[in-house]
Amino acid sequence: MNIGEAAAAAGVSAKMIRHYEQIGLLPEAERSDAGYRLYGDREVSVLRFVRQSRHLGFSVAQIAELIGLWSDSQRTSREVKAVAQRHLADLEEKRREIEQMMDGLSVLVKACHGNELPHCAILDKLSRGSLTQHQPHQKPQLKKSRAQAEATSAGTSSPIDLMAWMRGVHVHHDAHLEDKPSLPRQRAGVFGDEPTDVAPSRTLFRRGSLP
Repeated sequence: MNIGEAAAAAGVSAKMIRHYEQIGLLPEAERSDAGYRLYGDREVSVLRFVRQSRHLGFSVAQIAELIGLWSDSQRTSREVKAVAQRHLADLEEKRREIEQMMDGLSVLVKACHGNELPHCAILDKLSRGSLTQHQPHQKPQLKKSRAQAEATSAGTSSPIDLMAWMRGVHVHHDAHLEDKPSLPRQRAGVFGDEPTDVAPSRTLFRRGSLP
């Protein structure tokens, strides 16, 4: 199938397929005699895997690690679970930070009368830096989940050598890729497509075939 058909089958854009090839999440496509990219069921499966992983907020580096485990017949479920546990701990921390921001904002909103007068407690507190500053502290269960994930990960070896590649990953939302390709790269939030400037890596598909 051509790139348009593969994109429709996998539920991603053709532009993202090209991007995933460039960063090594998808193996380089075969070419027709006319030079067009050709894809099969295997590539569509990988694209669906990436799409589903991104929907859960996994980073590009984490998806690369998961694909490496998926394609490695010698993997253990412990290794896969460790990746998911680390990500879950990150999401818990982000949720806690968002809750803290909401609490602080709620205080400001309640302090403002919202009437026709010019005085506003929100502007006053923001300009005076009078908001209470709290140094974030991890909840006990968050610390425990992080420690468990890191201990599990430390006790196993990666099935592929991805570390050098992962250290260079910087990501941003696909809306910037689609609409503002000239914007500088930035680290993404929890969700969304994550284009990067990382050099292609083909090591993901060297140690065994995908299911």
